[in-house]
Amino acid sequence: MGSSVSTADGVNGGDGSDNTAGDDDRRGLVQGTDEAREVRRFWEGLGLPGLVDVHTHFMPERVLKKVWDYFDALGPLTGGVEWPITYRAEELERVGLLREFGVRAFTSMLYPHKPGMAEWLNQWAVEFAGRTPDCLHTATLFPEPGVAAYVQRAVDEGARVFKAHVQVGAYDPADELLDPAWGLLAEAGIPVVIHCGSGPSPGKHTGPDPIGRVLARHPRLRLVFAHMGMPEYEDFLGLAERFGEVRLDTTMAFTDFSEQFAPFPRRALPRIADLGDRILLGTDFPNIPYPYVHQLRVLEGLGLGDEWLRAVCHDNGARLFGL
Repeated sequence: MGSSVSTADGVNGGDGSDNTAGDDDRRGLVQGTDEAREVRRFWEGLGLPGLVDVHTHFMPERVLKKVWDYFDALGPLTGGVEWPITYRAEELERVGLLREFGVRAFTSMLYPHKPGMAEWLNQWAVEFAGRTPDCLHTATLFPEPGVAAYVQRAVDEGARVFKAHVQVGAYDPADELLDPAWGLLAEAGIPVVIHCGSGPSPGKHTGPDPIGRVLARHPRLRLVFAHMGMPEYEDFLGLAERFGEVRLDTTMAFTDFSEQFAPFPRRALPRIADLGDRILLGTDFPNIPYPYVHQLRVLEGLGLGDEWLRAVCHDNGARLFGL
């Protein structure tokens, strides 16, 4: 398994489960130690203490396997794009690899696709955060009766960030069932990383208009638009310019992979420079079809300067979560 799961990293099973990876996973993660050196050189060269990644996925293993199976099968929500999973490994090895990369804090982005699922996922997230102290305790929600009650419970149990997935959940974020929960999260100042852009495949309620209605009702809601709002980048930048608590994460944006089907308009680069204090590093680890370091290199390649990179890759997230 290599040093990615060494005792020195403080990684342990916590639940007695078998976390042995297959031979292919072992080879990939041994290679990952070389990548870890490259990732560390990146943030060390910026004078940072590490990275803060607000968009990484950890969830119950059987749920994550179904997600991987969906990608493998080129399910409709992938837009028909071939999507090999680069970091297909057991939980402990994935956690260990992020630590090797020098990621100081990360998230367990998890999300329901049907009613009755969110509360169960939230309970798993409590356990995961308890055994993974560098994970920002993550919770989720769905428009259903009782959502405000379990969101409040998650907040009381220490949730520091929420995940909402409008595309997968196929719901209107402005659904009146969610309104009390949005109000609660706005009042608590807890960020919500939300996939509401129409990439890689549009849904009935994706795009800027539905979430714009939510922000009109809750202008202090700390939404973080996942994937920079891909592919409606400029519309979502407009919402960030209008609402001072809105942020965007870099997840998969600007990468060679995404540029093939959802290129970022270079005319908008000055706008993300101006919003430099509200852009956050996100990667979608482990569900990415390229190496982790590629996301960092393409951000560097935007030419927005070291100060912007330091803010995006660490300082903005550290400030948002009080690290």
